[in-house]
Amino acid sequence: MLKFVAPVCAVLAGWFPRFMGLSAREGLGMRLYIDGEWNSYKGDLISMALVAEDGREWYEVLECRNPDPWVAEHVMPKLDKQPVTLDMMRESLRVFLEQFKTVEIIADWPEDIERFCGLLIYGPGLRIATPPLVMVVRRDLNSGASLKPHQALADARAMLAMDR
Repeated sequence: MLKFVAPVCAVLAGWFPRFMGLSAREGLGMRLYIDGEWNSYKGDLISMALVAEDGREWYEVLECRNPDPWVAEHVMPKLDKQPVTLDMMRESLRVFLEQFKTVEIIADWPEDIERFCGLLIYGPGLRIATPPLVMVVRRDLNSGASLKPHQALADARAMLAMDR
């Protein structure tokens, strides 16, 4: 069965974007590298960044009233931006994403995708408008070369640089 399924999937992956009037690369969308910071394991979101392969960037910070001691030492001093409300963060994310026809979100950690999806949803059955999205978690990427480790924007930039 696998001998049949893999070639069919490969053919469809090349066919679908052309069917939609896109090149194969456009069908996957603009690559956006994502990173986020949160208040300890499963804690509240503190910041999130998306860095597009063409250089466009989005970065927002939320207030963190009671940071975990590790977060207070390693994340909070590096935010470099005033916090906004959750509604403002969602709206700026919507405006950023509407620039793209399709988007491929690339993360090095599953929680980045989880938090991103949480930002998209703002009520029962309600979500912000986005272009078509594909999300990928890649273990071959990391933010180890970040110029400012544990700062979401710097970490997302480092993943983009690593993937070039």
